[in-house]
Amino acid sequence: MLFNSTEFLFLFLPCTLLVFFGLARWSTRAALGSLMLASLFFYSWWEWRFLPVLLISVVFNFSIGRQLAKANAYKDTPHKDTPQKNSPYQKALLTFAVSANLCALFFYKYIDFVIGNFNTAFGTDVGLTQVELPLGISFFTFTQIAFLVDTYRNKASEPNPVNYTLFVNYFPHLIAGPILHHAQMMPQFRNASIYTPRAENFVVGLTFLTIGLVKKVLIADYIAKYATPVFNAGAEGQALGFYEAWVGALAYSLQLYFDFSGYCDMAIGISRMFNIDLPLNFASPYQSINIIEFWRRWHMTLSQFLRDYLYIPLGGNRNGKGRRYLNLFLTMLLGGLWHGANWTFVVWGALHGSYLIINHGFHALREKFGFPSIPKPIAIVVTLIAVVFAWVPFRADSMTTALAMWQAMLTLPEANAAIVSASDIPVVKAARIILLWMLVVLLAPNSQTLVARLQQHLASRHRRLPLGWVIPGMAAGAMFAITVMSLGHVSEFLYFQF
Repeated sequence: MLFNSTEFLFLFLPCTLLVFFGLARWSTRAALGSLMLASLFFYSWWEWRFLPVLLISVVFNFSIGRQLAKANAYKDTPHKDTPQKNSPYQKALLTFAVSANLCALFFYKYIDFVIGNFNTAFGTDVGLTQVELPLGISFFTFTQIAFLVDTYRNKASEPNPVNYTLFVNYFPHLIAGPILHHAQMMPQFRNASIYTPRAENFVVGLTFLTIGLVKKVLIADYIAKYATPVFNAGAEGQALGFYEAWVGALAYSLQLYFDFSGYCDMAIGISRMFNIDLPLNFASPYQSINIIEFWRRWHMTLSQFLRDYLYIPLGGNRNGKGRRYLNLFLTMLLGGLWHGANWTFVVWGALHGSYLIINHGFHALREKFGFPSIPKPIAIVVTLIAVVFAWVPFRADSMTTALAMWQAMLTLPEANAAIVSASDIPVVKAARIILLWMLVVLLAPNSQTLVARLQQHLASRHRRLPLGWVIPGMAAGAMFAITVMSLGHVSEFLYFQF
């Protein structure tokens, strides 16, 4: 079930809201339980055979978490004179649990990748498992690993199985993020105020949902028709031209931006209708002045996870610059592999790891020798070009296709050469459309800023809610209707495959 489908927008979401707030008048536990069951139904709608994988993962990690929490409770009992370190039992339990989660992820996501590379390297013919990848396995696995680590550190504990299950499989985030942290969600589930419908949150939620639908349906899916043919032509071995290759790379960069940020906006909006706040995942990343800032703005929850649970445990910046750069590179390399079982993602991660090393190295040299700062417009353009260049292997089906794209992008055309398109896309028209939307991305405020400004404006002019939300609510509803009428072929979100 997709957010941009009629069955979700007009059946699942309204029914879930009605049941949730209807039961909340009688029992908040029942309301929370209904939301948990609705989330499980939402997940199983895709493929019911994946539901046992999710449930086994939830039961396993909840049980391990309870054991770790019990050990922490014993460790902190009054008869202990001083706080105790984690016991060998706790360390062994955490190691076992994390290993089991990673093994499950490896089996479903990477086993055929490893077998294929083994066959290529050693000339063997080991059969592929062809196991299907359960939807959202990367997200719910990482979410639970973070919970177990924090429970081990005595920073988390959840004795309620319903709350824990909902935390893991809460349907707005389950398929493509954001990666949730227990500290962001558990207190909200226990907050009595979320069980009373609020007009302001409905309007804010509808506004976010509408913005996300516009990004996905009207922009991302439209721009895709200029990206997909170019990459397909490269995959088929056709010779791509300079302009065509850049149009394809830029079009995909915009498609991914609007597609993924549109999903995140929709997830925030849907969750807000339930009076639950999801963490931000996007903050105008293409307006970044360097790669360091880019990763503070793009897929923010993944960046935070990689920092807290990979980069810092590897040593972070505590052991000198050389080790710091190595840790950065390894973190991004593994972050790339997290996105998929293909060498293209490894190369993408390696590129961004290299970018970060260069960025930190440049900052160190500038501080040491007093170099002037790069003018902001130039810094934004240079950063964007580097990001677009790295998106090529991220989108390509193989490194052969990526190399063909890069070769075309780096081969300047001869003077007065005709613009030839091997993929049959109208290059000049596509370039104009790409320029328009790139200017929007670089200059316009993002959805969070727009909604925040709307809230501030209405709060200042209409002190008494909900009357102040009637006009913006109607406007959001009208835009929602226009977008729904534009729904044709319902396409999946790009991050579903990761």
